[in-house]
Amino acid sequence: MAKKRDMPLRWVRLDNAAKIYPAARRRNWSNVFRQSVTLCEDVDVKVLKSALDLTVNRFPSIAARLRRGVFWYYLQQVEQAPEIKEEYSYPLTYMSNKEMRRCAFRVIAYRERIAVEFFHSLTDGTGALIFLKTLTAEYLEQKYGISVPNGNGVLSRKEKPLPSELEDSFQKYAGKVAAGRKASNAWHMSGEPQPDGFLNLTCFRIPVKEIIEHSHLHGVTVTVFVSAVMMQALLNLQKEKNPSADKQKPVKLLIPVNLRGLFPSNSLRNFAMYTIPELDPRLGEYSFDEICKIIYHKMGAEITPKHMSSVIAKNVADERNPLVRLIPLPVKNAVMKAVFDSVGEKKSCLSLSNLGNVELPSEMKPYVRRMDFILGVQAAAPYNCGMLSYDGTLYINFIRNIRDAELERHFFAVLQDLGLSVTVESNGN
Repeated sequence: MAKKRDMPLRWVRLDNAAKIYPAARRRNWSNVFRQSVTLCEDVDVKVLKSALDLTVNRFPSIAARLRRGVFWYYLQQVEQAPEIKEEYSYPLTYMSNKEMRRCAFRVIAYRERIAVEFFHSLTDGTGALIFLKTLTAEYLEQKYGISVPNGNGVLSRKEKPLPSELEDSFQKYAGKVAAGRKASNAWHMSGEPQPDGFLNLTCFRIPVKEIIEHSHLHGVTVTVFVSAVMMQALLNLQKEKNPSADKQKPVKLLIPVNLRGLFPSNSLRNFAMYTIPELDPRLGEYSFDEICKIIYHKMGAEITPKHMSSVIAKNVADERNPLVRLIPLPVKNAVMKAVFDSVGEKKSCLSLSNLGNVELPSEMKPYVRRMDFILGVQAAAPYNCGMLSYDGTLYINFIRNIRDAELERHFFAVLQDLGLSVTVESNGN
């Protein structure tokens, strides 16, 4: 058993984005996502536990439990690292209230894979990736006796956390003018639910060189290109289910944006917003180039410091209201859950989150074969999608809680029509 720490446990208020997640939870859904690294050899669980014991000290806002206060939830640093868990039959199993009160993240070892699953109130994809890289670096140092320098998202396990890593950057960069929130609802997919909460995972693997070449042919980035493929697939799927264009609903994709690229922040907490490009099938057919241009210009107009600071201002306005602060937590929870259910996930078909090209220190690369990013399904919609690139391969992970892989089939068809080489793998039959 790990030695208990002598220092007092840290606690932090939830950041602005994190406050909605505890309120929005329900009996069969918790907002959890996974990041994983696949090594070249089987994981030594004892060494991994030793590495985790040391690593958690560097991340007091991630290695934390969810605690309930009178007016707000908060995070409290765990007293010691959790035990390493075994893999379940599918990723991202439900994280109960009881589990979150003990520790709001899991570390899972399976064959060559180290996976970490995070409750979203702890951090976003960027913070989670830094945690995973640092944990993996410590594991490789202990297992193989190598020395991994700091950099490329690997932090020193011997240094104390910096105050800036624990800041709520939403509060720091909120603008003076608040943006509006009016938006139409999107078309939502449906299907026969999987029994026992099983989650189907399908991974599309594409050579990075090919995806970059095709993106450049259309004059866009990889994120825009894959988003266009997804939106084309959604249009095709809706048309298959409902051929009448007059009765079809807008197709909208939620694309998270890492705000650390717009504002000077090294926070390890949540610091991401989103943009939601939209296609209205009632206006007529869309060519693939047209879809690319719509997404490109939408992202170009919205992913700016001025626009995002106004969106942040809108989100933090209620939190700063003195009257809101005094409302007891159960009342806040009821209101936030109602807002989330009526607005939060009705404005898009699904999320497509791209962590980008993952770089590791050169000392780690011989030991790391693959990396993956998996979002949990939405509360009211059956799909979500996370992706990243590592060592020349783009990994696009679809997750769904319904039986039929309809969206994956259309996504694959669009990729084939565009002439891309694709390898598909799944945890289903």
